Amino acid sequence: MDLRIFTEPQQGADYDTLLRVAKATEDLGFDAFFRSDHYLAMGSSDGLPGPTDAWITLAGLARETSRIRLGTLMTAGTFRLPGVLAIQVAQVDRMSGGRIELGLGAGWYAEEHTAYGIPFPKEKFGRLEEQLAIVTGLWGTPVGETFSFDGKFYRLADSPALPKPAQERVPVLIGGLGATRTPRLAARYADEFNIPFASVEDSERQFGRVRAAAEEAGRKPDDLVYSNALVVCVGRDDAEVARRAAAIGREVDELKRNGLAGSPAEVVDKIGRYAETGSSRVYLQILDLDDLEHLELISSQVQSQLG
Repeated sequence: MDLRIFTEPQQGADYDTLLRVAKATEDLGFDAFFRSDHYLAMGSSDGLPGPTDAWITLAGLARETSRIRLGTLMTAGTFRLPGVLAIQVAQVDRMSGGRIELGLGAGWYAEEHTAYGIPFPKEKFGRLEEQLAIVTGLWGTPVGETFSFDGKFYRLADSPALPKPAQERVPVLIGGLGATRTPRLAARYADEFNIPFASVEDSERQFGRVRAAAEEAGRKPDDLVYSNALVVCVGRDDAEVARRAAAIGREVDELKRNGLAGSPAEVVDKIGRYAETGSSRVYLQILDLDDLEHLELISSQVQSQLG
């Protein structure tokens, strides 16, 4: 089971904070550092000191780290034109020496679009499908050849399809709980399918849909990586768990129902239940980015038991 650190900087974090967490992620033996792609805080957070851009952040971290994978859960399809996104991701992949992964979603948070003057189109899923075709098509075009695309939402003509990523194939992550269109899209384009903040039962059901869609598309279901994203709150005793829950404005019982919370043994046991659904990777949503001792505890007493 791979454990990856997943951050939500729009809730309040600058680049220096993210750099500290990324370096701790690398030093403590975690597999990867991922971040959300949002420009506005959610809930009661004031979001100070303000948003950071996902791909600018990852470009910086690409030069400041050496081992961990880096990526997004999920880049909003509404934020960037697909050709521009393909260039950005390829460049950051080269800057990292081939350690980038692209999570790409349709975009959903209308308020952040309004706040920063970003168009929020009604038809987002169709755009996402074309974006995936364009980004992967640009990367997959042999050097010296051109790429063209004539879709409903985007048109590219005779693109040189440069630059190329350092990796032969940048892993593409698709996720969500949609019952029909999402599994089909994953079967066509995804290297990894991620389920955000869902129960063991819902994860098992959705993984089953994706496996069926992969078979229907002529792919082996096991060609995809299956993963979960879950909030984490671990403590050596009840008082430490309660303190960490209070720091992120959550209740312990709620966290235990909807995430990974409790003692290291409790968390290891619940991760095992997700593993039984076919999940081989968990993105641990870390909401208190100043609590690096939390990462140390997870590394020493949770990750160490998972093999």
